[in-house]
Amino acid sequence: MTIFISRCALLVVTVAALALNLSGCKQQQRQAQVFNGINVTGISSAKDIHLPDIDGQERSIGNFKGKAVMVFFGFTQCPDVCPTALARAVEVKRLLGADGNRLQVLFVTVDPERDTPVVLKQYLAAFDPTFIALRGDSKRLATTAKDFKIFYQKVPTGGSYTMDHSSISYLFDPQGHLRLALSHNLSAPKYADDVRKLLHPI
Repeated sequence: MTIFISRCALLVVTVAALALNLSGCKQQQRQAQVFNGINVTGISSAKDIHLPDIDGQERSIGNFKGKAVMVFFGFTQCPDVCPTALARAVEVKRLLGADGNRLQVLFVTVDPERDTPVVLKQYLAAFDPTFIALRGDSKRLATTAKDFKIFYQKVPTGGSYTMDHSSISYLFDPQGHLRLALSHNLSAPKYADDVRKLLHPI
């Protein structure tokens, strides 16, 4: 009886150790993945986003479980960076093929004063109607931008103004975890490669 119990105990310990070892291997493989963007997995900030869309519905990363989520901060009157970023996102979806439906793009306006819901809807529709615009008031925008380490600033231009802002894109994995910070200088194929790795981890 004692021998039987000992063997059972040994079997339980062995199975537990094996499971732990496999878990450790998977974790090492996940950490060993090479990305084109900056791996920010585990940072304490930017764990989620809480802003209303153009219909006033509160949105968060958790709304899109099962999808990779790309977050970009910009404004509709941006002359080059923003349209380039959104056009690249369109190309990324095309390059992903069937997986394109598993990428959700969130565009956070840093110019809510001029970017009304109507303006934002028309602007994003010109790129991809599935892209979602988020528009908070100045206080909520400031809080969100600070959490994501995003810089933005109004710059007077004659009788009007433009906005200086960070051009980085953030990528969350299908489990809702922030994983990557993607430089504006990276190409669409490199963006797509990183999205694909998050959708199909090792």
